Amino acid sequence: MLSSLKNIFKVVDLRNKILFTLFVILLYRLGSNITVPGIDFSAVQDLQRQADEGGVLGFLNLFSGGALTQMAVFALGIMPYITSSIIMQLLAVVIPRIEQWQKQGAVGQKKITQWTRYMTVGLAVLQATGITYQFNNGLLTEGVDTGRPLVTTFDLPHVALIVLTITAGTAVVMWMGELITQRGIGNGMSILIFANVVSRMPAQVGNIQAEKGNVALTLFMLLAIGMVVAIVFVEQGQRRIPVQFAKRVVGRRMYGGQSTYIPLKVNQAGVIPIIFASSVLYFPVLLSNIVQWRTVVNFINKYLVQQDNIVYILTYGLLIVFFTYFYTAITFNPQQQADIIRKQGGFIPGIRPGPPTERYLGTILNRITLPGSLFLAAIALVPNILLSLYGVQQFPFGGTTILIAVGVALETMKQIDSQLMMRNYEGFLA
Repeated sequence: MLSSLKNIFKVVDLRNKILFTLFVILLYRLGSNITVPGIDFSAVQDLQRQADEGGVLGFLNLFSGGALTQMAVFALGIMPYITSSIIMQLLAVVIPRIEQWQKQGAVGQKKITQWTRYMTVGLAVLQATGITYQFNNGLLTEGVDTGRPLVTTFDLPHVALIVLTITAGTAVVMWMGELITQRGIGNGMSILIFANVVSRMPAQVGNIQAEKGNVALTLFMLLAIGMVVAIVFVEQGQRRIPVQFAKRVVGRRMYGGQSTYIPLKVNQAGVIPIIFASSVLYFPVLLSNIVQWRTVVNFINKYLVQQDNIVYILTYGLLIVFFTYFYTAITFNPQQQADIIRKQGGFIPGIRPGPPTERYLGTILNRITLPGSLFLAAIALVPNILLSLYGVQQFPFGGTTILIAVGVALETMKQIDSQLMMRNYEGFLA
């Protein structure tokens, strides 16, 4: 471990990427603690106390790292971008032009990214307006207005300034995530979400120790360690499909004849289904901030936010399973993979090239995706249910938090490992 850490700093390029990523995360956390102008600080403290009690605010605050209840510059975090990405991927099914862009490679992906940015800004304007108006009037909880007015001077110029600041902050966060992906290490959007969910852990651990005592904290820590072991075990699990390449003679030399394999992970989609499912559940929560109907707000707060509610459990679990299959189908195309194998002169032993290989890969993928999706749903829901029964509202090691933290950490470590092994160094996961 220590030698691998030393090797990271020996490689100049890798060291610069890691330092750049840490620098961007530092700036991101700084912006998540700077309150926008024209906000009453005492009202912000009331919002933070409401978020600690769970409910709508606690749900919204999870992926912002506490920035939302502080009405910070980065209050919306990366969620508008994630939501826009989901919308663009869904639109590709019904809009032929977007589907053509997906098939155009880098050029088409650039167009999709550009439109995703435009949609992100539009969603940020709507969400910033909604939370400014709702938080100023007090959050609707259990049918009762709570909290004091958030905006000191509630008129058009001041509200426009707040909305503009939050929207600009969202654009900056989107830019930061893309910078990490291009010049740093790991996926930029996932890294920023990781920074959000991890940033709240120390304070929540202290709260549990103060409220429940050291014995309960020890039991929760053991539960968290067990979850981490289970997640790592499943994340590393894969089905290796052997591929044999036929020998061919080119001139006087013989090429091919070697064998390799296609690694199909049990959890091919990683933490993306959790993020997508949370984003979809974010829609009705956002609706409760914009629509001033107590019935709608109370229904959402009761059935779509409370984690021990059967409606929430079924909805969240089904969304995770659906997005696991959805994202796996996007990232791994059996038809394309079968075509690549055929063009390279390869074949799966016992399977004919072409359509039979495509059907075989699709069948195997569906079989291993089912247990992977069920595991994701279980690890996201079961710990939260047990903890809510124990009376713990803000557990720092809940299923969603652990999945995101461990999943992003593993993917980042794999990228670091590949960088080290390319330069003949021993990696962390070797």
